[in-house]
Amino acid sequence: VTNACSPNVAQPGLGQSLYLCSSVCCHQVLASLNKHKPWIETTYHGIVTENDDKVILDPPLIALDKDAPLRYAESFEVTLTKEGDREICGFRIHGQNVPFEAVVLDKSTGEGVIRAKEKLDCELQKEHTFTIQAYDCGEGPDGANMKKSHKATVHIQVNDINEYSPVFKEKTYKATVIEGKKYDNILKVEAVDADCSFQFSQICSYEIVTPDVPFTIDKDGFIKNTEKLSYGKEHMYKLTVTAYDCGKNRASEDVLVKISIKPTCRTSWQGFNKRTEYEPGTGSLALFPSMHLETCDVPITSVRASIELETNHIGKGCDRDTYSEKSLHKLCGASSGTVELLPAPSSSANWTVGLPTDNGHDSDQVFEFNGTQAIKVPDGLVNANLKEPFTISVWMRHGPGSHDKETILCNSDKTDMNRHHYSLYVHNCRLILLLRQDPSEAENYKPAEFHWKLDQVCDKEWHHYVLNVEFPTVSLFVDGTAFEPFMVTEDYPLHPSKIETQLTVGACWQENSGHDNDTEAAPETTSGGNARMAQFFRGNLAGLIIRSGKLENKKVIDCLYTCKEGLDVQLPEEVASAVKVDFNPNQSSLTVEGDDIGAFDKVMQHISYLNSRQFPTPGIRHLRISTTVKCLNEDACVAVPDAEGYVMVLQPEEPKISLSGIDHFARSAAEFESQEGVTLFPELRIVSTITREMEADAESEAAEGTDDDPTVQETVVSEEIMHNLDSCEVSVVGDELDGEHESLEVDVSQLQQRALEMSSSNLGLVITGVNTMANYEQVLHLIRYKNWHTEALFDRKFKLVCSELNGRYISNDFKVEVNVIHTSNPVEHANNAMVQPNFINPVHHACLHLSSSFLIRAVFSAVVPSAATIVIVVCVSFLVFMIILGVFRIRAAHQRSMRDQESGKENEMDWDDSALTITVNPMETYEDQHSKDDITSAESESSEDEEGGEPEDQQGTSRQQQLEWDDSTLTY
Repeated sequence: VTNACSPNVAQPGLGQSLYLCSSVCCHQVLASLNKHKPWIETTYHGIVTENDDKVILDPPLIALDKDAPLRYAESFEVTLTKEGDREICGFRIHGQNVPFEAVVLDKSTGEGVIRAKEKLDCELQKEHTFTIQAYDCGEGPDGANMKKSHKATVHIQVNDINEYSPVFKEKTYKATVIEGKKYDNILKVEAVDADCSFQFSQICSYEIVTPDVPFTIDKDGFIKNTEKLSYGKEHMYKLTVTAYDCGKNRASEDVLVKISIKPTCRTSWQGFNKRTEYEPGTGSLALFPSMHLETCDVPITSVRASIELETNHIGKGCDRDTYSEKSLHKLCGASSGTVELLPAPSSSANWTVGLPTDNGHDSDQVFEFNGTQAIKVPDGLVNANLKEPFTISVWMRHGPGSHDKETILCNSDKTDMNRHHYSLYVHNCRLILLLRQDPSEAENYKPAEFHWKLDQVCDKEWHHYVLNVEFPTVSLFVDGTAFEPFMVTEDYPLHPSKIETQLTVGACWQENSGHDNDTEAAPETTSGGNARMAQFFRGNLAGLIIRSGKLENKKVIDCLYTCKEGLDVQLPEEVASAVKVDFNPNQSSLTVEGDDIGAFDKVMQHISYLNSRQFPTPGIRHLRISTTVKCLNEDACVAVPDAEGYVMVLQPEEPKISLSGIDHFARSAAEFESQEGVTLFPELRIVSTITREMEADAESEAAEGTDDDPTVQETVVSEEIMHNLDSCEVSVVGDELDGEHESLEVDVSQLQQRALEMSSSNLGLVITGVNTMANYEQVLHLIRYKNWHTEALFDRKFKLVCSELNGRYISNDFKVEVNVIHTSNPVEHANNAMVQPNFINPVHHACLHLSSSFLIRAVFSAVVPSAATIVIVVCVSFLVFMIILGVFRIRAAHQRSMRDQESGKENEMDWDDSALTITVNPMETYEDQHSKDDITSAESESSEDEEGGEPEDQQGTSRQQQLEWDDSTLTY
């Protein structure tokens, strides 16, 4: 120790000597001993998070040693001790399998930390307790005389992380409830969470994932219904439920909850299928094959069920054939005297063109009258003699009645006066027929107006009306049911006059003055475009027919109204006497009544749907079953709910109508001018096919080697079918027919034999009537075109179109072009080159053969050229023929001179055809292609003039054998 340093007062308990030094540095080297143990706290509390190794201790881990200098001594105090005695070398943890270790951070200060040696799992152990000691570095370089602190207790808590999701205890939950009851608790679902902490292991909420179900769930997992449940609405509900823990983790898998509804026993129809599919052409289809009435052991004495098939949205009230009304009358037996006033618009019946139509009902021709439209029927179309019986029939759909008269059909004066001779109109839901007698009748009162008050007139539904008029009585049938007039008024006959009448549909034709000379009140007239029409109809009309001279019988009326679809039932023999079944006229509804429940069920199971149309209207037909049950007291003791369903009529396989034949040919002008004319469709063929996809046959696939191709599963098959046509129209393409020198004609007697009708105009002709395709073929073969002024005519074009079901299925447009061959006055030709064939086949390949006898045969055919082209070809051909003839004669003379010079040589000709080009006159070879039936009129005349001439084939052969060629110098 230097003299500069002086000892200071030692502080007790520190085990060291302190010296106060002056500003001059001094050192005191003292030999000190490791007299003291390190010191730590007695208890520590720590926190560590799962998957982390850092432990947060309270208080911090710090070991103190009295041998170490003060950390916070005054700035001028310096303690000098031996280095090892004042440092903390480590901490020691005591316990088994303790997953922690203690590490010294700073030996001089004694700071340390505790950290996890491995990944901690709260779910395995939430807390860890162990003891810890601190020790210093001891004396000497080898750490001898090391001092240890006391043992302190350490408590460490492992904090949880939300690593697990809720898991339901069950895979599926099931419960059964009774319908019509609300439950506070149907069942409880429960989920658990594997996390160790309270926060993350608790299920905080449950949720029903399935939307729009009448159930709810609370936070404890209890499910209850929010409304009364119905077995008829749903037999079982399937719910998906999930859970969330308090850390907002969702369940790893949702759980399925099935809640079955148990019906309370009540009388109802069981085993009823709401949807039934009907495939066209399959006959009748059972609607309720497995249905039975559940009576719940109630003592029932009788049951009555009404089955209704709703078809009022189809066509005119149900599925019917959509032929023209005139054709339907013929099919039903009314074969004569029928005039259709509302036909489908066509070239021959164009007075309905301006009327709005409703084509949304499977081509059912329906006309709409909105109170502003009416039509005038052409004069002479109807010749109704009121002295004779006649029938008026019409389909009508009419809304609520109005105070104005609404005319369906009216025959009134065309000029001067407003007299209504006869009319059919609607007024205040009444159907009224006005029938004024002929002026020649005696001047006394006679029945003039017949009134029927009917609900059907104003119910906005389709109804069929037939009025059989046989003066002085009128019979009315509505949907096949007879109705008597509730009132008949009388009036005088009309005054005599020579005024022509006008027949109108949808309104009445009358003078603007409103003056009525015959007690007929003047109705209001419309202003504007149609000033002479009044009493306009508002509604829909179809199939308006007048049949003169005969009345419709009940069989025809029922046939016209009866639907092609409806309900049917085949009663089993064992139950036929126990159950009563009644149908309505169109078989759209039926009633079943009986007292034996077993027999009643069997009858219901045999009720079927039937559609006899070959091509029915696709779509839905709704079904409704209304049931009444009676018990011992003859009252309706049990209420049976209505059963509702529908029949789905599938789309039928639609036919493709194809017209084919010769579409281009030529005829001589003489044929057009002849009495027979020219046949337009001599080889017409009408074929109808359907195309369907069919599953490929496995054996055929194997034979064709298609097994390796998995994509080949279906094949397209085209099949020819037979069905009727109802019209064929031949129209002129280009200029209209000139009636002064051309016409289209057909044998009327042949039409009448096949019950077909024809109407013609300057646009063409239309053949109508329901008949087979074969009969239409035969009639179309008879159509002839005549033109007795062909000087300026070179060609004429026509178009043929056929249809089925009033235009529902239409054929292709088959167009035919005929050319006129103009010839000069008869001139003799050695080879008849100017004679034209009757017609030319479509296409043949020309071929040329050279034989050993040097005979040249050529077969030539081409598309028929125009008339001008034919004339040119004929002239050129004649010129070539004359040239060839001259060359032939020169060559013959040359050969004769050569034979005189070279006698002894054989008389034969050697050919050098390396550069030979042979031109054959096509006009000579045409005649070889046709039979004797195709000889033109010009050929016929020439054959008559040439008696004893050779046949045509022999003449052609002789001409060819006379040809000798020398092509050595000739180039063509």
